[in-house]
Amino acid sequence: MLFNSLDYAIFLPIVLFLYYRLQFRQQNLLLLLASYVFYGFWDVRFLSLIFISTIVDYGVGLWLFHCDQTDRKHFKKLGVIISLTTNLGILGFFKYFDFFVQSADSLLSTFGLSTSLPVLNIILPVGISFYTFQTLSYTLDIYRGKLEPTKNLVDFALFVGFFPQLVAGPIERAANLLPQIQKPRVVSQDCFYKGVYLIITGLVRKVVIADTAGAIVDTYFANPGNFTGFQLTIGLLLYGLQIYGDFAGYSNIARGSAYLLGFELMRNFKHPYFSKNMTEFWHRWHISLSGWLRDYLYISLGGNRKGRVRTYINLMTTMLLGGLWHGANWNFVFWGFLHGLYLVVHKFYRQVFPYKDNVQKGFFYYSTQILSLGFTLCLANFTWLFFRSTDIQTTQKYLAGLTHFRIEPTGSIFTLLFLTLLVLLIDIPQTINDNEFTFLRFPVFWKIIFACAALLLLFFSGGGGNAPFIYFQF
Repeated sequence: MLFNSLDYAIFLPIVLFLYYRLQFRQQNLLLLLASYVFYGFWDVRFLSLIFISTIVDYGVGLWLFHCDQTDRKHFKKLGVIISLTTNLGILGFFKYFDFFVQSADSLLSTFGLSTSLPVLNIILPVGISFYTFQTLSYTLDIYRGKLEPTKNLVDFALFVGFFPQLVAGPIERAANLLPQIQKPRVVSQDCFYKGVYLIITGLVRKVVIADTAGAIVDTYFANPGNFTGFQLTIGLLLYGLQIYGDFAGYSNIARGSAYLLGFELMRNFKHPYFSKNMTEFWHRWHISLSGWLRDYLYISLGGNRKGRVRTYINLMTTMLLGGLWHGANWNFVFWGFLHGLYLVVHKFYRQVFPYKDNVQKGFFYYSTQILSLGFTLCLANFTWLFFRSTDIQTTQKYLAGLTHFRIEPTGSIFTLLFLTLLVLLIDIPQTINDNEFTFLRFPVFWKIIFACAALLLLFFSGGGGNAPFIYFQF
């Protein structure tokens, strides 16, 4: 069910109406049922995969805790293996089977060999990457002794399937979400206002900014050879706005919906295009994923504890697998490689030229900060080419087109400037005050102006209607 659809506009108020009239335990049952309706609205068959992950990790969590209590710690690894095998096995089959078969076939064909491995054309279940990582974090945290399992199956099932963040995150940790599930919630006036505000800004980011940009971006990527390098650059910058608006918009609506239910989900974006280096970018972009990769992959590989070269290898490995997590496509792998390279170069640079304390903040300082911000923005936007391209051939054509750079008039630049202005109007006040809810402190007059402007933009938006969210494909 799309957040930007009439279906959700009907679904959410009905859930809220019932939710506010029930007791705590009844609320959890309602939310679990609503979550399964929300997910099954797309294809009820894939609910079976959520059921499997839920039952397996619920059982494994209890088993791990039992091993600790009965001093059978040598059996703990068996539980983790069961969890990893089940969850990653399901994810691997549905998301990567065809990819690896086709890649193996292409590799063997270069040596004059052929294979008869079948391509199954498997439909990818929406959100499988997200809830797989979420339920795995629960098992791994219990294994590491950071968490005690819940004995209530309904509570755990709701943790796995909570509908606001089920399909595209944020990827929640059990330590944050489970305690909120296990105790009564109070939807205060503050929570209600925050929820409404996040939903409105999320819809503006998605429908007005992302979908408007996406309609133009599609034309550039459909046939890059028909455009000049300048036009293709505009297209790439527009895609940078599209994916930010699309994914940050989803996260805002998810968190806003959760606030209306009395839950507080983690923040997934913190104005990433204001980053001054790529390390900072990953502290601001898709925060729940970058944190997951750091805690469960990078640190498990050794992190920065085994020397400089091993640190670089761990960083690169983490980002390569992070790229592959996004999709079964070599473009995503190369996207991850570029980000890994950026992080390695930045870490090396900071080891050679460490930050200095008590730097005088004069003209030179602020000039370098602005240049760093612009350079980081260029690096990040260049990588979106590989993220957006559907195949290697499109990537090659787009790269070739970028080399034929000549400035020609194009109406797309005005769209780019307008959408950039909208992003800045949302992001700058939040950044200056270091508070994403700073607008709620404004006088009533400005709140009314904001609400009217947002509704008008949504009404007159030229976006593509109920366009699906980009991250649904992951």
